[in-house]
Amino acid sequence: MTSAGKIRQLDSRLANQIAAGEVVERPASVVKEVLENALDAAADKISIDIELGGVKQIRITDNGTGIAREDLSLALARHATSKIASIDDLEAVATLGFRGEALASIASVSKFSITSNTTDQPSKGHVARCEGRDMRVSVAPAAHPQGSTLEIRDLFYNTPARRKFLKTERTEFARIEEVVKRTALARPDVSFVLSHNGKVTHRMPSGTSEQDLQRRVIAICGDGFAHQSVVVDRVAHGLSLRGWVGLPTFSRSQADLQYFFVNGRVVKDKVITHAVRQAYRDVLYGGRHPAYALFLELDSSRVDVNVHPTKHEVRFRDSRSVHGFVFSTLGRALAEVRPEDQTNTANLSEIASAQFEQVSMGLETPRQTFTTEAYGVAEHTSEAFGSSRSSEGLGSGLSDRGTLNPGVGPAGAHGVSENQAAEVPPLGFAVAHLHGAYIVAQNAHGMVLVDAHAAHERITYERLKAARASQTLASQPLLVPSPLSLSSSEMAAFEEFSGEFLRLGLVIDIAGEGSVVIREIPVILARDNAEQLVRDVLSDLSEVGHSDRLAARMDEILATMACHGSVRANRPLSLAEMNALLRDMEITENSGQCNHGRPTWVQLSHDELDKLFLRGR
Repeated sequence: MTSAGKIRQLDSRLANQIAAGEVVERPASVVKEVLENALDAAADKISIDIELGGVKQIRITDNGTGIAREDLSLALARHATSKIASIDDLEAVATLGFRGEALASIASVSKFSITSNTTDQPSKGHVARCEGRDMRVSVAPAAHPQGSTLEIRDLFYNTPARRKFLKTERTEFARIEEVVKRTALARPDVSFVLSHNGKVTHRMPSGTSEQDLQRRVIAICGDGFAHQSVVVDRVAHGLSLRGWVGLPTFSRSQADLQYFFVNGRVVKDKVITHAVRQAYRDVLYGGRHPAYALFLELDSSRVDVNVHPTKHEVRFRDSRSVHGFVFSTLGRALAEVRPEDQTNTANLSEIASAQFEQVSMGLETPRQTFTTEAYGVAEHTSEAFGSSRSSEGLGSGLSDRGTLNPGVGPAGAHGVSENQAAEVPPLGFAVAHLHGAYIVAQNAHGMVLVDAHAAHERITYERLKAARASQTLASQPLLVPSPLSLSSSEMAAFEEFSGEFLRLGLVIDIAGEGSVVIREIPVILARDNAEQLVRDVLSDLSEVGHSDRLAARMDEILATMACHGSVRANRPLSLAEMNALLRDMEITENSGQCNHGRPTWVQLSHDELDKLFLRGR
């Protein structure tokens, strides 16, 4: 119960300031809300002028439809909006803004004015002014072209406690800059100009073509991301996902280059985050974070955007299908990357400076099909590295892809001519084995260095996973069934996803109210703590409607098996064995990283080699 005292209704000023605490956290929050209103007003040109990190002044001008004189006062009232009129509109919101709280909240903690015009005659404009002290709105004529200009001065001047929580000018502007980048990435058809203290920091022209979107991605995410990214483009089950994901080698120490948009709205959603993390699970090193710019489109009735005041979060009607769609799409895109894709990636920096006449990113480069015949490699059957495959396909030896034809030799140990370049495989031909650990190879682009153990480990690991996926998951009964008490939320998750447990090889029966009995578990997990695994799976299922705990644990065991079954350091390799390993790498999924996410090979181009020795200077 509340403390003693009469219950009273809050006055409008205090109510607006409380609402401002939810919507207006800092200057960047103001910029976000105003940009969304400008885009909803069909603006295609937006300029943002910032002073002192947004604390002194934020001025945003757009060329949208504008606000009529009679609506200016109402625009600054709480819960006043032109975006929705009924519950049906709310259940299928297609606009970025819709709550009708932003302008009122901003005006309650600043000295606020909005100048707008709905016509093409500048003399027809009007300005509405409001200060947080008394929230009284005054409207007067003011010249302005079609569109609107919002000016927010002295933010939090009447709530000094909140102003104390703001960071330095540089930090606050960096947050504003990030908001503008995210908005600009979602809308390449809109031009943006961002200025700070009178100096233009970003000028992004508009465009409607695919090349314009790529240009915007490069401008915001940088050349490094452009060079090391994979194109994603898939439509299925009423869902569309397109964009770019960074290769595992282009990982970040923090999650600062992650852009995900749902129907043009930037969101941070736990279902999406989990799906992306799962897709990168065994190709990303340590605590590194992936980089991506992805755009998900689906029917607006299938997503609820009305779950958070700042609209950063959404709720999907069928989160499980969205999770599976995102995970499978990204997983396949990453798995399909082969060495030829990385050695033939176009230089997008040069393309960008050449007006983007030919833009190519990641997998847009047509993939060549390589055969053993093209390399002069004779088909054979061998037990590479002295290991053979079992009848179940679980052996750790290299594939029977072939060995180098003696007639080819190191095939260009003294150089590869232009005529031969087309016949040289992506990872080239081996020429030496260094310190019993590294393979030195020559390809058309220069020199390739391969960590033999890491590469063989990934090849073996992928074979083990493929063998597991092709077989029915074997389970074994527990000698003594294991009882498990569940909380009400865990029990609800178990009842909803009981079929998922069977698919994972877990046989669990309900023993009573709030308790179950684990009777069978997958054979490969026989030594694991069954109770903890079940609880972890239930936690995932209740949180995001999907769990990869068991698959991840199985993969860890397979990775250990692959590591022990792979070629060790100081094991001498012949040219034939080294070339067989290179050929297997070219056809193996995720061969660019070992099972722990470390790179398996690096390319040194002709130019990089020349720079090492100052050639051409």
